[in-house]
Amino acid sequence: MNFYSSTNLNSKNMKQYAIIIPFLVFSNFAFSQDFEQSFVSKDIENFWEAYDKITTTKDSLLQQKYLKELYLDKATEGLKSLILVRNYSEKEFLDYINNCPNFWNSIKNNTLNVSELYPEIESNIQKLKVYYPDLKQRPIYFLIGAFRTGGTIHENKVLIGSEISLADEKTVIDELPEWRKPFFVEYKNPIKGIALLCTHEYIHTQQKEFVDNLLSYCLYEGVAEFVSCKVTGKASNAPAITFGKANESEVIKQFVKDLFTGENIYNWLWGENSNHLKVRDLGYYIGYEIAERHFNTSTDKKKAIKELIELDYTNENEVEKMVDGTNFLPKTLKDLYTEYQNKRPKIIAIKQFKNGSQKVNPKTSQITIDFSEPMDDCCRGFDFGDMGQEHSIQIKNIVGWSVDKKSLTLEINELKPNWNYQLIVKNFRGISGFRLIDYQLAFKTKKSNNK
Repeated sequence: MNFYSSTNLNSKNMKQYAIIIPFLVFSNFAFSQDFEQSFVSKDIENFWEAYDKITTTKDSLLQQKYLKELYLDKATEGLKSLILVRNYSEKEFLDYINNCPNFWNSIKNNTLNVSELYPEIESNIQKLKVYYPDLKQRPIYFLIGAFRTGGTIHENKVLIGSEISLADEKTVIDELPEWRKPFFVEYKNPIKGIALLCTHEYIHTQQKEFVDNLLSYCLYEGVAEFVSCKVTGKASNAPAITFGKANESEVIKQFVKDLFTGENIYNWLWGENSNHLKVRDLGYYIGYEIAERHFNTSTDKKKAIKELIELDYTNENEVEKMVDGTNFLPKTLKDLYTEYQNKRPKIIAIKQFKNGSQKVNPKTSQITIDFSEPMDDCCRGFDFGDMGQEHSIQIKNIVGWSVDKKSLTLEINELKPNWNYQLIVKNFRGISGFRLIDYQLAFKTKKSNNK
């Protein structure tokens, strides 16, 4: 059963969460000979060449020509991947170049001097290999994007969005769009965490692909964050980790509420949190805490790291065993799923006939659906059944809801005699906030309108 699928630490707190590594002694020199990290920053040089030409003219066609010829056409495999996975457009690049001159002037030196950061990054990757001997080498690309990622991966490449991740406390952000400013306010000095970020993304290149549910996303990100912190001995610079540890019960309560719904992923990861907790990326904390507890309760620490990195997100038993084994959530995943299912509203009847009937009158012009509880009249959805569009009930009009919001009447198009009909009722939501259990309405009409 697919029971969980969906459809800056301040200086005071950094001491509290400092990572202690008592059981391994690192020897960076030991594998500098057989593990040489590859860095590519040619795209940064190309960007500034293009930038300097673009800013000499107001002619939009010339600007587009310079961007294409001097930056995009010279793209490394890393930049090609970044543009692909973030769907960046020429217009985005040019808009930011034209609208944010103070930003670019304030970050230019950091990007051009990125090679000064390589030794620390490589040291981190070497430490990771001590913990995880099966580590596969991956190139790290430093690129200039259009502000939609500070770091990501694609086809075993680490891609660093340098316009975000190489910023510091002197970076001017006034010209940036409002949606982007909170990151720089929260993290203040991203360049200080660049080695940790690269390690985090490097771990992603070693992990198995996640599946489409909130728990999987949280584990995927949290494991990478915990392991990168553990192997480097550095504290996470994600504010969510500090907040989560200080507000554990409240965060868990909200997480359990959202765990199976599927609609609130961006409240936990990769977006601005709109629930009452407000802190972004709390999903990192969820996965981090589970990974940390798994590690702490394991007697074989290197094995624990291997288990975390190689977790198979498609194997529900494996995921369940790891999560339940930490006792982080109030109940087992299966018990939490059962509770969730019991809280979901259901369709209890069709007023005009019994669902599944083989003798529905073809003259039936309305269908009234009865629900187990009052429903939110703003949420609804319908879909074809497995027989396809040809056999779908065609809704002509939404007649409306009953006063108590427990019944919905639909006006339907004329029915054919002796015909099978289906309709999937989905995406409805009770006023309690829980989603309706999907329901297939199916029936067959009688052979004649007159019988």
